[in-house]
Amino acid sequence: MNIAIKEMQINEEIRDKEVRVVTDDDGVLGIMSAGEALKIAEEKNLDLVKIAPMAKPPVCKIMDYGKYRFEQTKREKEAKKNQRIIEIKEIRLSLNIDTHDFETKVNHAKKFLEGGNKVKVSIRFRGREMAHPENGLVTMSKFSEACADFSSVEKAAKLEGRSMMMFLAPKSKK
Repeated sequence: MNIAIKEMQINEEIRDKEVRVVTDDDGVLGIMSAGEALKIAEEKNLDLVKIAPMAKPPVCKIMDYGKYRFEQTKREKEAKKNQRIIEIKEIRLSLNIDTHDFETKVNHAKKFLEGGNKVKVSIRFRGREMAHPENGLVTMSKFSEACADFSSVEKAAKLEGRSMMMFLAPKSKK
């Protein structure tokens, strides 16, 4: 049954000649006219809701629609609460970076990774630095080794145009 549709036809909105009627407790009442089904729903003080409009004949369910909508929004809020949005933080290195600056960048990366974010490490080659991309690979591998305790390399260092990029992902906490 496809109950995920937000706007369902209820009660008088159902204009089909014949509908298959099911009850809240999974009982099947069978195929009848929409008017008859609506009378049965009103007698039970519930709503007639079309839950499978594409079926032949369409399937309608006798249920408390207000209660159903409340529970559905509650489930959606719960699902949204459990979501974790992963951001990609960027750290830029230079080809001839000093040791203290390097350590500071590693500490920043550690902080981002412990926060559950991914880190994009990039080196921008300027001028004649383009002649020695292997120096960039050395710097990148040194950086990934320094971060090895708390991260894993998701995408290895790769030269794209004038910049070299590498992606680090936080290690899973098992």
